[in-house]
Amino acid sequence: VQLQASGGGLVQAGDSLRLSCAASRRTFSSSIMGWFRQAPGKEREFVASIRGSGDTTYYADSVKGRFTISRDNAKNTVYLQMNSLQPEDTAVYFCAAGGRGVPWGDSNPRTYAYWGQGTQVTVSS
Repeated sequence: VQLQASGGGLVQAGDSLRLSCAASRRTFSSSIMGWFRQAPGKEREFVASIRGSGDTTYYADSVKGRFTISRDNAKNTVYLQMNSLQPEDTAVYFCAAGGRGVPWGDSNPRTYAYWGQGTQVTVSS
Protein backbone atom coordinates (compact mmCIF):
# COMPACT_ATOMS: atom_id res chain seq x y z
CA VAL A 1 0.00 0.00 0.00
CA GLN A 2 1.35 3.38 -0.97
CA LEU A 3 0.13 6.69 0.37
CA GLN A 4 0.99 9.93 -1.39
CA ALA A 5 0.35 13.11 0.57
CA SER A 6 0.30 16.53 -1.04
CA GLY A 7 -0.97 20.05 -0.55
CA GLY A 8 1.39 21.43 2.05
CA GLY A 9 2.99 24.82 1.79
CA LEU A 10 3.85 28.12 3.41
CA VAL A 11 0.89 30.26 4.45
CA GLN A 12 0.12 33.10 6.83
CA ALA A 13 -1.83 32.84 10.04
CA GLY A 14 -5.54 32.72 9.31
CA ASP A 15 -5.12 31.16 5.88
CA SER A 16 -6.39 27.78 4.73
CA LEU A 17 -4.85 24.73 3.11
CA ARG A 18 -6.23 21.43 1.90
CA LEU A 19 -4.09 18.35 2.16
CA SER A 20 -4.75 15.30 0.02
CA CYS A 21 -3.63 11.72 0.43
CA ALA A 22 -4.04 9.25 -2.41
CA ALA A 23 -3.95 5.54 -1.56
CA SER A 24 -3.05 2.73 -3.88
CA ARG A 25 -5.06 0.01 -2.16
CA ARG A 26 -8.31 -1.25 -3.64
CA THR A 27 -9.71 -1.94 -0.18
CA PHE A 28 -9.32 1.73 0.71
CA SER A 29 -13.05 2.16 1.20
CA SER A 30 -13.07 -0.17 4.21
CA SER A 31 -9.98 1.29 5.88
CA ILE A 32 -9.68 3.79 8.64
CA MET A 33 -7.60 6.76 7.52
CA GLY A 34 -5.87 9.29 9.70
CA TRP A 35 -3.76 12.41 9.68
CA PHE A 36 -0.93 12.94 12.12
CA ARG A 37 1.61 15.73 12.42
CA GLN A 38 5.06 16.18 13.85
CA ALA A 39 6.61 19.50 14.71
CA PRO A 40 10.38 19.92 15.17
CA GLY A 41 11.50 18.49 18.48
CA LYS A 42 8.07 17.08 19.27
CA GLU A 43 6.48 13.68 19.08
CA ARG A 44 4.10 12.73 16.32
CA GLU A 45 0.55 13.63 17.33
CA PHE A 46 -2.90 12.67 16.14
CA VAL A 47 -4.83 15.24 14.14
CA ALA A 48 -7.94 13.56 12.71
CA SER A 49 -9.35 10.24 11.56
CA ILE A 50 -12.20 8.98 9.44
CA ARG A 51 -13.72 5.53 9.25
CA GLY A 52 -14.21 3.65 5.99
CA SER A 53 -17.78 4.73 5.40
CA GLY A 54 -16.92 8.34 6.11
CA ASP A 55 -19.66 8.75 8.68
CA THR A 56 -17.45 8.72 11.76
CA THR A 57 -14.68 11.22 12.36
CA TYR A 58 -12.50 12.19 15.30
CA TYR A 59 -10.36 15.24 15.88
CA ALA A 60 -7.68 16.37 18.27
CA ASP A 61 -8.95 19.09 20.56
CA SER A 62 -6.35 21.49 19.15
CA VAL A 63 -7.88 21.37 15.65
CA LYS A 64 -11.54 20.77 16.40
CA GLY A 65 -13.70 23.34 14.66
CA ARG A 66 -10.89 24.41 12.30
CA PHE A 67 -9.94 21.21 10.47
CA THR A 68 -12.21 18.84 8.56
CA ILE A 69 -11.31 15.37 7.40
CA SER A 70 -13.18 13.80 4.50
CA ARG A 71 -12.74 11.04 1.97
CA ASP A 72 -13.68 10.18 -1.58
CA ASN A 73 -13.67 6.40 -1.81
CA ALA A 74 -14.17 6.50 -5.57
CA LYS A 75 -10.84 8.29 -5.83
CA ASN A 76 -9.11 6.42 -2.99
CA THR A 77 -8.31 9.81 -1.48
CA VAL A 78 -8.62 11.36 1.95
CA TYR A 79 -8.53 15.11 2.54
CA LEU A 80 -7.74 17.42 5.41
CA GLN A 81 -9.22 20.88 5.06
CA MET A 82 -7.37 23.21 7.40
CA ASN A 83 -8.86 26.61 8.13
CA SER A 84 -7.76 29.42 10.43
CA LEU A 85 -4.23 28.08 10.46
CA GLN A 86 -1.98 29.21 13.29
CA PRO A 87 1.80 29.12 13.73
CA GLU A 88 1.40 26.23 16.17
CA ASP A 89 -0.01 24.16 13.29
CA THR A 90 3.41 24.20 11.65
CA ALA A 91 4.54 20.60 11.23
CA VAL A 92 5.07 17.79 8.80
CA TYR A 93 1.68 16.21 8.19
CA PHE A 94 1.44 12.47 7.58
CA CYS A 95 -1.48 10.47 6.31
CA ALA A 96 -1.91 6.92 7.51
CA ALA A 97 -4.06 3.93 6.67
CA GLY A 98 -5.25 1.09 8.81
CA GLY A 99 -7.56 -1.85 8.29
CA ARG A 100 -11.24 -2.44 8.99
CA GLY A 101 -10.78 -2.48 12.73
CA VAL A 102 -9.55 0.11 15.19
CA PRO A 103 -7.73 -2.11 17.66
CA TRP A 104 -5.89 0.62 19.56
CA GLY A 105 -8.24 3.53 18.97
CA ASP A 106 -8.36 6.22 16.31
CA SER A 107 -5.65 8.39 17.81
CA ASN A 108 -3.09 5.65 18.42
CA PRO A 109 -0.45 5.37 15.68
CA ARG A 110 -0.44 1.58 16.22
CA THR A 111 -3.85 1.43 14.57
CA TYR A 112 -2.30 2.45 11.26
CA ALA A 113 -0.11 0.01 9.33
CA TYR A 114 0.74 2.26 6.41
CA TRP A 115 2.18 5.77 6.37
CA GLY A 116 2.76 8.37 3.70
CA GLN A 117 5.94 10.38 3.31
CA GLY A 118 4.63 13.58 4.89
CA THR A 119 4.01 17.06 3.59
CA GLN A 120 5.33 20.22 5.22
CA VAL A 121 2.91 22.87 6.46
CA THR A 122 4.44 26.11 7.64
CA VAL A 123 2.31 28.90 9.07
CA SER A 124 3.92 32.29 9.56
CA SER A 125 2.62 34.83 12.06
